[in-house]
Amino acid sequence: MDLENKKIESIEEENFELMLEDSYKRAASVLVDGVIVGFKDGYALVDIGRKVEALLNLEEIKSADDLKYNMGDRITVLVVGSKESRPLVSFKKAIRKKATDEFLTKYTENEDLIIDGKIVEKNKGGYIVIDNNNIEYFLPKSQAMFKDENVIGKFVKGLILKVDKDNSSIVISRKKLIENDKKKKRKIIKDMIDSNNILEGTVKKITSFGMFVDVNGVEGLVHYSEISYKGPVNPAKYYSEGDKVPVKALEYNKDKKYLALSIKATIPNPWEEIKDELEVGDVIKVTVSNIEPYGAFVDLGNDIEAFLHVSEISWDKRPKHPKDYLTVGEVLDVEVIEIDIEKKKLRVSLKNLLQKPFEEFEKKYKVGDISKGVVTSITDFGAFVKIDTIEGLLHNEDASWNKNEKCKDIFKEGDEIDIKIVSIDGENEKVSLTRKELFDSPIKQFEKSHKINDAIHVKVKDKKEFGIFVELNEHIDGLIRTEDLHPYEIDKLEIGQQLEAIITQIDSDKNRIRLSVRRLSGKKEKETLESINDNSKITLGDIVKN
Repeated sequence: MDLENKKIESIEEENFELMLEDSYKRAASVLVDGVIVGFKDGYALVDIGRKVEALLNLEEIKSADDLKYNMGDRITVLVVGSKESRPLVSFKKAIRKKATDEFLTKYTENEDLIIDGKIVEKNKGGYIVIDNNNIEYFLPKSQAMFKDENVIGKFVKGLILKVDKDNSSIVISRKKLIENDKKKKRKIIKDMIDSNNILEGTVKKITSFGMFVDVNGVEGLVHYSEISYKGPVNPAKYYSEGDKVPVKALEYNKDKKYLALSIKATIPNPWEEIKDELEVGDVIKVTVSNIEPYGAFVDLGNDIEAFLHVSEISWDKRPKHPKDYLTVGEVLDVEVIEIDIEKKKLRVSLKNLLQKPFEEFEKKYKVGDISKGVVTSITDFGAFVKIDTIEGLLHNEDASWNKNEKCKDIFKEGDEIDIKIVSIDGENEKVSLTRKELFDSPIKQFEKSHKINDAIHVKVKDKKEFGIFVELNEHIDGLIRTEDLHPYEIDKLEIGQQLEAIITQIDSDKNRIRLSVRRLSGKKEKETLESINDNSKITLGDIVKN
């Protein structure tokens, strides 16, 4: 009998547990008011009118390290399950359910509401999303379109897909929102392209190749070649992020999936405007906008830039860096030398409006003038010397009377020297210079201390068929012709051999000296005879004396 009673009690207890669990399930999603009656093992014990107190995780009612609720406080919770034969309740979910129920009372089915919330939980079917108002949404995996499932804590947007007011359930779809956005953007893009209207956009991002601009919620690219008719420009030089800009839609690139926009298409094409107004040879006023080593870009003031090559800036044969002639912002008059409307190419010249330096030089200088000059460069054959704006050539043989000296031995670049002009070739724009003519030649100096018929000692330097060259000193050579060598025979003479001869000619203009050994012999014979003749004279006094 006792055994039977124990079996019945066991069955009743088992049935009670099943009924209790079933009642908890039926009571799920139901808000209940309770009173905190105690705390145990990380839970608050909440009296919700059942036989046993419900369990509430303390983490849900903590603020930092302090509890928001204490013993005896009333609290609204949501029954979410059971634990150890006790109801398991949630304070946070109660807040969500209350906010969700309140939202659902105002919601109408025909609304396309977009929600923005944070993913707080993940389950087998999808994700729980909570917005700033604590309204709870369910995002099914099939509607999430996440490449990475590690999304807890991330914010998402979704479109309300289905509402179940009885079960306080709101299903959202990120997939549908993305598809709707794409559909709207395709329509907006099509309307923009078809209308060809000028629209206002906002610069979102600037890169080296262009700018991303937002137009009516659609982001497009203004390539750097579509900013100005000047050609490709640096967008950062003209715009900043956040600037409002006028644009036109050009096309939608399906491969790269971006909308191509243009700023320059919103203004008239200035190249068409100048087509019939500008001709080669016209003089126009421009502003220097950019300087490069190879030239400068000049602005015509109507979104057109012309190119001024470095060779068209100055008449200098070896032009320096354009920065040595021009500054950014400088206003110039230039001459148009090339127009190509089709290629949008315009070239101008500054030097064409300047007087040619050689013409100025010819007005100021003549052959024989002596001037100051600056050595600009030195070569193996001589040096270039600049006089005012013109460079003349000074050959090595015209630099010094010393035949062994070259320009590179005497000068260095930047030296200021005295120079004499020996020729001016206007047709070929060439100037020849000399320096040695500013000094007495060695022969002129020799001429000051020597005269014709002077006897001097010389050294054989070279032998030729017509005679020998002899060295008078380290700077002067003289010539003794074969017929003037007697009594010497040319074949028997040796280089370096000392001879005595008399000077027969000093020609400083032609820079030459002639000598003769033969005449020296004749001169000596004559002097001897004269001496003998002088000794043979007998005067009347001598006779009387004898």
